[in-house]
Amino acid sequence: MGNWFVNNWFSATIICVWMGINIFLFVWFYFLYVMDEHFFYTRHLLGYALPWARAPAAVLNFNCMLILLPVCRNLLSLLRGSFVRCSRTMRKQLDKNLTFHKLVAYMIALMTAVHTIAHLLNVEWFNNSRQGVYDNLSTALSNLEDDPDDETTFLNPVQITDIKPQQIPTHFVFTSIAGLTGVIITLALILIITSSMEVIRRSYFEVFWYTHHLFVIFFAGLVIHGIGYVVRRQTKKSFEEHNPFFCQNRTEDWGKIPECPIPQFEGGPAQTWWYVIGPMIIYLCERLLRFIRYMQNVQYRKIVMRPSKVLELQLVKKSFKMDVGQYVFLNCPAISQLEWHPFTMTSAPEEDFFSVHIRSAGDWTDKLIDIMQKLPEGAQGPKMGVDGPFGTASEDVFDYEVSMLVGAGIGVTPFASILKSIWYKFKDNDPKLRTRKIYFYWLCRETHAFEWFADLLKAQENEMEERGMGDFLTYKLFLTGWDQNHANYVMVNVDRDTDVVTGLKQKTHYGRPNWDKEFEEVRKENPTSVVGTFLCGPEALAKVLEKKCAKYSDVDPRKTKFYFNKENF
Repeated sequence: MGNWFVNNWFSATIICVWMGINIFLFVWFYFLYVMDEHFFYTRHLLGYALPWARAPAAVLNFNCMLILLPVCRNLLSLLRGSFVRCSRTMRKQLDKNLTFHKLVAYMIALMTAVHTIAHLLNVEWFNNSRQGVYDNLSTALSNLEDDPDDETTFLNPVQITDIKPQQIPTHFVFTSIAGLTGVIITLALILIITSSMEVIRRSYFEVFWYTHHLFVIFFAGLVIHGIGYVVRRQTKKSFEEHNPFFCQNRTEDWGKIPECPIPQFEGGPAQTWWYVIGPMIIYLCERLLRFIRYMQNVQYRKIVMRPSKVLELQLVKKSFKMDVGQYVFLNCPAISQLEWHPFTMTSAPEEDFFSVHIRSAGDWTDKLIDIMQKLPEGAQGPKMGVDGPFGTASEDVFDYEVSMLVGAGIGVTPFASILKSIWYKFKDNDPKLRTRKIYFYWLCRETHAFEWFADLLKAQENEMEERGMGDFLTYKLFLTGWDQNHANYVMVNVDRDTDVVTGLKQKTHYGRPNWDKEFEEVRKENPTSVVGTFLCGPEALAKVLEKKCAKYSDVDPRKTKFYFNKENF
């Protein structure tokens, strides 16, 4: 538990604060609508469905204020830059932006369900009161109409009586502002959430991308939703003149005796826009900045097809500055005007271009690779929009004395940038380099995937040997899939000085790493160091490494600690 606390205490604190605010808002507004005397008559018509509708609405407002902020990439990059001098614990939270975005979305979904169910009951009870199903007080309250000449205002929003009673709730839902916008908001939310499921997001990314933009309709409906004034209360002036506790049993005397004038009601002000206007403005500025970047010219320096159907693009853009491990969003209008996809840059900040390696992983990437393969040699590719760069956890790799870099498949890309940058730093004798040891692990299913990265590792090997720093970089390549022919070939060439797969001096390992063994080895070699563990790979591997970081971290601050960092897009 102590080891887990080392890595997660700040995240847990943020979640507890967020959850505490949600609980406070729910409880506060629940009892407000239960106890506020101005809602005495409203409660008589609706009972406890009133607070069960309004309390979730308050929580919804708060979370709708938060939902856009974690996806404002430029805002996060700005904050990350502001936290450069702060502890790494503070910056790590910004790398969990999508996790928080999902948590907020789950809360919105839950509160929407409660809010919707409560209001469906409210509409039914409004209708029953209008039909005279309940007591005399409910009927008298429901018969009040909005008549400016008589200075009376209604309490029951169900005013229609000329259609069948059983059709009135449906008619009200689809003809009132609150009802219609509620239906639209709920449908948009259902589509957004269902299309965000991992199975859909990975297999049909375009579906996820386009349906997620229904958030525009969601927020527009959200701002309008409250102006229907469905939930009404007795006005302050009316409450002073008409005491509901005295007049509730004297409905026949309303307007006839001075103690019981006809009660007046009002709807509360629409409050949602108070919460969301700030984040909406920030997000609009975010989209404007993205559009400006999209319009900036991008030149192709080199287009290379690598093994395993991996496309390398070397691009040049004026005033473009990057750091190690950062990523960009690419848009190719020839494929889609709206789709933007994230790719980690594989170039180093010291180079005069930036590069990305794109693996065939869906319709968009397949179309892009197909376009590039058909280009004449030396030709410029189609127009490419670039948004970024944006910061990730890998930016902090040089803040650790010791770093463990774990890449799976194409997930090696951020570490290509890091290893290239190290090469340049050694070449230039950079005095600011504080990292003294790097452990690099790369897991691949097929041998061809190693080929495009092997040249970089060879250069690293030679550079370290020339400088007498062979122990600076320890790398292990793991092949997790092979056939019998490959196994036979390895057996025949087992005595070669270099690896038969990569040509490197370090031999390829077969199967998956024994992470307990690897972490124990790192801990023994670095008994008093802070070790940063960085992963770009699948969620299943992330869970394993996070547990190992907790397991092998020592509670004693003088001994080895492992901090887990994962790339998130």
